[in-house]
Amino acid sequence: QLQASGGGLVQPGGSLRLSCAASGSIFSINDMGWYRQAPGKQRELVATITSGGSTNYADFVKGRFTISRDSAKNTVYLQMNSLKPEDTAVYYCNAKVTYSATGDYWGQGTLVTVSS
Repeated sequence: QLQASGGGLVQPGGSLRLSCAASGSIFSINDMGWYRQAPGKQRELVATITSGGSTNYADFVKGRFTISRDSAKNTVYLQMNSLKPEDTAVYYCNAKVTYSATGDYWGQGTLVTVSS
């Protein structure tokens, strides 16, 4: 019920924009966020955004990445600028969505590769 898109191959210093849309009979969406998992590493928080628009970023992306959401489209975005090779990872979106009950949902992951 979360569909992520926008990953791909980009050169160092380049930009990508990830999108993640929630679908179904949604009553409400609370927090939304992005996490990432590099090969051989644990999944880590990248950024989150509340329903009110408050944001939180991991230190390693501050000043380079921007999270935003479009509540009308039930979609969260991650604008990634000044990408570095160490940003290479599978990026997962997450959202706390209320259908008939509230659950914690994950997207399928989208691969971002930063390489020359």
